Amino acid sequence: MKFIHGTSQSIKNIEKVKIMSGSKSPRGEFAGRKLRLKRKWCRWHDYKYVRRVLKLKEKYDPLEGAPMARGIVIEKVGLEAKQPNSAIRKCVRVQLIKNGRVVTAFCPGNHAINFIDEHDEVIIEGIGGPKGPRAKGDIPGVKYKVIMVGRNSLRELVRGRQEKIKR
Repeated sequence: MKFIHGTSQSIKNIEKVKIMSGSKSPRGEFAGRKLRLKRKWCRWHDYKYVRRVLKLKEKYDPLEGAPMARGIVIEKVGLEAKQPNSAIRKCVRVQLIKNGRVVTAFCPGNHAINFIDEHDEVIIEGIGGPKGPRAKGDIPGVKYKVIMVGRNSLRELVRGRQEKIKR
């Protein structure tokens, strides 16, 4: 369209350009549906939204969102602590009963590993804070700890208040 200086036609076109420029969003009386659909589409660029909607945390978590899980001890392992500490942290490899996944769990307490034998049934829980299991201190990759062996509390076994039940 040609702009002819001094005519009302060119002034109307300039006003339209001013109104339409600078806005990515649709505007107007009937733009509600388009705005809602655009917002829905744009939410998928937010990684927290994607993880929540697809439930990726529950799918990844071996405990499947539960606070504790039962499992069978496969083997006892000693893991070296990260620098600058120098120690061998006593841990066990546990196969969970609910889904068959194998995780490594820390055994807290002095000589706690002596109360746990292979093929024992143990209960594990997550170490760490509000965002789920976190690795403990200087133990690389260990996110769980043993709290019960059979029907006995591991803490009470270590303190000497209980004896391990033979089944």
